[in-house]
Amino acid sequence: MHSDDKSLWELLWDYDPNGLVAVDPELRIKVVNPAFCRMFRVEANEILGKDLAAVMQGQTEQFREAWDINRVVRDEGKAYLSNTLYARKVVFPIRAQNIIACILVDLTPEWERQNELKRIRQQTIDEVNKVVDEQMKVAQEIAGLLGETTAETKVSLLKLVGLLEKK
Repeated sequence: MHSDDKSLWELLWDYDPNGLVAVDPELRIKVVNPAFCRMFRVEANEILGKDLAAVMQGQTEQFREAWDINRVVRDEGKAYLSNTLYARKVVFPIRAQNIIACILVDLTPEWERQNELKRIRQQTIDEVNKVVDEQMKVAQEIAGLLGETTAETKVSLLKLVGLLEKK
């Protein structure tokens, strides 16, 4: 391997589909990988040294927690960038390097699929309720008409009975 070739770790860092970010204990960004930049639609040179909260819309509580308790902290997933990115975080301190590292797993396709299923389910429920309401309305109209014609028939029959009794 030539000295200008990238190391295996650098290649993994560049090609990892997960967003990777490392910050100092004050949450200033030290390093990010290309996937993180794609996820958050930023350029590395624009955000290095900046406060992580600005990029991650304030959702940095797990970073402080991981540093304070000196353990891995995970979340179930959160929405970012006005709900266009949904990612799960795994945050862990690396005290020997005085950094807090984070792996962000992009769950956006699964999240969008779940939201679409919820939307279709709700739409189906709404349509079923609409059909049932229409059927109830029609049934009530039919019942009303049957009631009217039954009453008219009764009146006519009573008149006929009355005429027959007179004879």
